[in-house]
Amino acid sequence: MRHAEGGPVRLIWAQPDPPPRRQALGRDPIVSAAIGLADEAGPDALTMQAVAARLGSYSAMALYRYVGNKDGLVDLMLDRVAGEIPVPDGPGADWRADLSDLAMATRQMIQRHSWFAALYHTRPPVGPNLMRRLEFMLAVLVAQGASAAEAMTYAALIDRHVVGSGIQEAEEARMSRRLGLEDEGTLRSALATVRGLADGRFPILAEWLARPSGAAPREQFELGLRFLLDGIAGELARGS
Repeated sequence: MRHAEGGPVRLIWAQPDPPPRRQALGRDPIVSAAIGLADEAGPDALTMQAVAARLGSYSAMALYRYVGNKDGLVDLMLDRVAGEIPVPDGPGADWRADLSDLAMATRQMIQRHSWFAALYHTRPPVGPNLMRRLEFMLAVLVAQGASAAEAMTYAALIDRHVVGSGIQEAEEARMSRRLGLEDEGTLRSALATVRGLADGRFPILAEWLARPSGAAPREQFELGLRFLLDGIAGELARGS
C-alpha cells in the first residue's frame, strides 16, 4: 500500500508496540485517553498534544514512540471501539438476521463513539477487529451464493448506510444543541417560522409542519436497512 505521492504507507499494525520504559506509558493507555477525549469533545479536538495532556505530564513527542503518528493513533482507536461490536463465530440460520443484528450493534457502538463515523473512512479498515467484522459479513453473504466481489459490494452498501446514518445523526444532534432546538418551546417557534416561509409555496411541507410526525431515527435506520436487505435478497435470488 502506497501514498498517492508514491511513498509507502506505514500501518500501525506492522509496527510492534515498543517495550515500556520506566514511565507508565504504552499503546493501551494512549488509545484509552484518545477515545475518552474524542467521546467528550469530538474528533476535531483529537490532537497528539491534547492526548498527551490528558495522560499527565507528557509531551506530544512521547506518544509518537508508541503510535507512530496521529494516523496510527486513529487506526488503533477505530479498531479498539470496533471490538465492542459482538461478532458471531460464523453465519447462523438466518442471513438477514445476521446482517441486521451486526448493523444494529454497529449503530449502537457509533452512538457511544460518534467520532467513529467521522473518522472511519479516513483510514484503511485493516485492524483485526474491523477485519473480523467484515469477514463475518462476507461469510454470511458468500454462504448465500454471492461471489467474494459481490459480497464485498453488498457489505460496503450496508456499511455506507450504518456509518452515513451515524454521521447524519451526530451532526443533527450538534445542530440541535447549537440552535437550542432541544428546548420544546424553541423548537415550536422554529417550526412555526419555517411553516410561515412554506405557506403558499410548499403546501405539502406546510401541512406537515403544522403537525410534524414521522419515524424516529432508529425506525428510519431500520427501514433503510430493511430496504437494503430486500435489494440484496433480490440480487442473490437472481444470481442463483
